[in-house]
Amino acid sequence: MKMKITLLTLFIISVSSAQAQTSQDSELVTQACMNYIDGFYQGDTLKIKASLRPTLTKFGYFKNKQTGKFAEDGYMTYKQAIDYAANVSAKKRFPKPDAPKIVKVLDISNHTAAAKITAWWGTDYLLLSREGDGWKMDQVLWEGPLVK
Repeated sequence: MKMKITLLTLFIISVSSAQAQTSQDSELVTQACMNYIDGFYQGDTLKIKASLRPTLTKFGYFKNKQTGKFAEDGYMTYKQAIDYAANVSAKKRFPKPDAPKIVKVLDISNHTAAAKITAWWGTDYLLLSREGDGWKMDQVLWEGPLVK
C-alpha cells in the first residue's frame, strides 16, 4: 500500500511540474508573439530581433482586390523584417490604436511550438523553437488582408 501511495505521489508531482513548465512556456511563447506584433506595430527593431531567428523564413499570400484571388506575396527575411520595422518608425506609419493583437498558442512541445496571430495585416501561423529561456520564430506563413 505504501508503495502505491509513493508512486501516486511521484506521479502527481511529475504531472504538476510538467503543467507548470507548459504554463511558463505558454507565457514565453505569447511574449515572443507579442514582441513580433509590437515590433511591426511600433517600429521597434529590438522587439523584432527578440522574436525572430536570423534564419527566419516568412512567406505569405495576399488577396488581389480586383480578382478576389490569393497570390503569393513572396518571402521576407530577418533583415527585411528589421528594415520594415525601422521604416514604420521612421515614417511614423503606425496602425490604428484599435488594430488587433491576438495571440493563440496552438501547441508546445519540448523544443518547438506553434502559434497563430491576428494583426492588422491578416493572419500569421508561426513555428517557434526554444532559445535559452525564451522562444523565437523560425518560420512564418501568413495570409492577408485581415477579413473583418
